[in-house]
Amino acid sequence: MRLVFAGTPDFAASALKALLGTHHTIVGVYSQPDRPAGRGRKLQPSPVKQVALDNSIPVFQPETLRTPEAQQELANLQPDVMIVAAYGLILPQAVLEIPAHGCLNIHASLLPRWRGAAPIQRAIAAGDKETGITIMQMDKGLDTGAMLLKSRTAIEASDTGGSLHDRLAELGGDAIIEALTQLESSKLIGETQNDGDACYAHKLSKEEGHIDWSQDAPAIERLIRAFNPWPGTYTDLEQQRLRIHEATAIDEQSQKPPGTVLKREREGIDVACGTGTLRINRLQLPGSRAQSVNDLINGGKQLLLPGQELR
Repeated sequence: MRLVFAGTPDFAASALKALLGTHHTIVGVYSQPDRPAGRGRKLQPSPVKQVALDNSIPVFQPETLRTPEAQQELANLQPDVMIVAAYGLILPQAVLEIPAHGCLNIHASLLPRWRGAAPIQRAIAAGDKETGITIMQMDKGLDTGAMLLKSRTAIEASDTGGSLHDRLAELGGDAIIEALTQLESSKLIGETQNDGDACYAHKLSKEEGHIDWSQDAPAIERLIRAFNPWPGTYTDLEQQRLRIHEATAIDEQSQKPPGTVLKREREGIDVACGTGTLRINRLQLPGSRAQSVNDLINGGKQLLLPGQELR
């Protein structure tokens, strides 16, 4: 089949690489316009665009797909299917109707559980036991189309937003290839979503990473794992902002106010929470790299001492 691929970040690039190993022909790749990045703020191609360039595939980067010119450009490619993964632009109805078999979305959630921009992190933060990939027939709604194929994976107690992202990216490539195989043999059948089971995975913000110590310890631990590596979690000690990279919830209660440092030992720094205790294992001081608590103590830093309060 003649495929058009639309995506922007690493998650989408993994699926594009997988598709390059199939017998299908990728006639064009759509990605968001280059953005400034790095200290020099130079324009950088997206991971998807870079994969396309490395494989001599035509790249299209319109600011919008709502114009007649952009829609005609897509129609000229005569796609059988348009595959969309974390593209970042809204596809109007006119675009959805251009490919012979419509547009298929690689969504990083077991729909309808998490619709929206950040399903990977929201699943971890909510304490979900499993997640996966849904291949969805796109319609005019936000992740509301018919579900065509699902691939599941457990969310492990050690999973971070980064580790789960990488696993789902690989699953996404396998799932879209299987979906195309079923489409070719007319075995791809859609299932309507139950809107009542849907949650909205809001876009992540740095402000959400500010730890609220009045929450229970397991919820804070999940937030730290979910927001690792981005946007990260943090807390304030007097005038210093401390970034928390790893922590473990401990079933120990304290009468101290939430946010109070209870204990500082080489295996971790224990902090009182609304319920339970959080043991900080790895953190980052202002102007420093992330380090273990053992390294912090070895460095002679006299902070995060018992009795101090985090906010």
